[in-house]
Amino acid sequence: MAIRTGTLRRREDILSLLKSGTWTIARLAAELGTSESTIRRDLREMAESGDVIRTIGGATAAGYVEPPLGQRMEHNAVAKDTIATWALGHLAGSSVRTVFLDAGSTTVRLADRIRDRDDLTVVTRGLEIALALAHPRGPKVIMIGGEVSTMSHGTTGALSDHALGRIHVDVAFLGADAVDPRNGLGEPTLDEARTKELIAERARSVVVLADSSKSGREVAAWAPMPPGWVWIDEHGSHTHG
Repeated sequence: MAIRTGTLRRREDILSLLKSGTWTIARLAAELGTSESTIRRDLREMAESGDVIRTIGGATAAGYVEPPLGQRMEHNAVAKDTIATWALGHLAGSSVRTVFLDAGSTTVRLADRIRDRDDLTVVTRGLEIALALAHPRGPKVIMIGGEVSTMSHGTTGALSDHALGRIHVDVAFLGADAVDPRNGLGEPTLDEARTKELIAERARSVVVLADSSKSGREVAAWAPMPPGWVWIDEHGSHTHG
């Protein structure tokens, strides 16, 4: 049976939206002015034909991949520099000795600003961060092992979880694909979300470094954050929980 013109046009619109990343069923329905049951049926049939990939509560376009780290480094560069500069305030004082630096394009900028902090121990899962800090006058660097993401160059998986469960840091600086005051940090995979949740549990304080474009994004998985976590965007610091 041929798909009706209206249905075909709607599914073309759905696919166009999903090419920007993961969307929830509710958000697609609101954007396209139709019911959630209609969107759910469309997604089911589009998944069967291989056009989309279903996620928890939504979908993404088949073949969609997160932009590589090098490309993301250039996006919102001024905002990321501002965020990294403000983040330095959380490293002031003698009580901060051990920090965690997440993989990501904004945390790399913070790493550049602490290259000569030989009073710090930095735990990281980011390859670029470890290389940037590993020099004679820099911090002590501890690299977390695991499976390396081809996009973020960060480690995840069982080996990473094992190591993160055995450390404690004064401050954890986390990146994110999405940020929500209620849900916490959003990531494209459950492994990434689990990694963020684990380190947040092992930190005395949690500081999220993410520009404001990360607000309101739809993602596949969320990592809850502990009460009192701080989100620094280009407009300043915001405490949540």
